[in-house]
Amino acid sequence: MNAKHKPRIATASLAGCFGCHMSILDLDERILKLAELVEFDCSPINDRKKLTGHCEIGLIEGGCCNEENVQVLEEFRKHCDVLIALGDCALNGGIPAMRNHVPVRECLEEAYLKAPGVWNPGGILPNDPEIPLLLNRVYPCQEVVKIDYFIPGCPPPADAIWDALVALLNGQPVKLAYERLKYD
Repeated sequence: MNAKHKPRIATASLAGCFGCHMSILDLDERILKLAELVEFDCSPINDRKKLTGHCEIGLIEGGCCNEENVQVLEEFRKHCDVLIALGDCALNGGIPAMRNHVPVRECLEEAYLKAPGVWNPGGILPNDPEIPLLLNRVYPCQEVVKIDYFIPGCPPPADAIWDALVALLNGQPVKLAYERLKYD
């Protein structure tokens, strides 16, 4: 990475549970070391919502379930040299992809009209233009853009994320030890 400035890292959460960002926070005291090594662009870590420029590394958690997720992912691919998919939702759609076997309209009707405890006397499904349109299914990140590295897990361990970031920041190839990815 360029030694003239601190490398920039950005993170985003798409259709997932935010568990992968919790793993980033699970770096514990290493997050302070990371903050010394890099500058965070947009990230829940610094509460910036949009990319502000070029980043060396982008970390994405979650798959794409709506048009906004696709736009965010495409922006990350456009502005990040290296794009890392974190976690099972980013890699294969995860729990959100369970809806892939049910038509979108049927999902909406179940959630907003038929579910226990729903009070919707007008029988109205959400249709506000401010709500991103749902895709026909949940897509893993690599079906939308090119992904450079994958760190599996639900969520991936903080040590695996740390190892990948340290390797990339030192210009080394990412090689995650089996022990970092083993879930017995």
